[in-house]
Amino acid sequence: MADDHDHFNVLRKIDNSNKLTQRQLAHKVGFSLGKLNYCLKALKKRGLVKISNFEKNPNKLRYMYILTPRGISHKTKLTINFMKLKMREYDELRKELKNEKTK
Repeated sequence: MADDHDHFNVLRKIDNSNKLTQRQLAHKVGFSLGKLNYCLKALKKRGLVKISNFEKNPNKLRYMYILTPRGISHKTKLTINFMKLKMREYDELRKELKNEKTK
């Protein structure tokens, strides 16, 4: 589940801005550069992200991260699961608070 949460965060940030450097993306997600690299490789292997370098950029170390159609679909599923989890947590907290008030 932790991998899904990490992958969800990376997919969200890539979808919002695919022109970030790996270092910028790592900072936005709150990961070390190594952890982000590991996540990106896993996402690429699963066919969720396409990684390509900028064609005309003299600095061939700059890459562009693009969600594939499969990546967009997966991100949507993860978003729905994330929202369901948060709604369950909210309901549980609300019940706990209600029980505390009635004691």
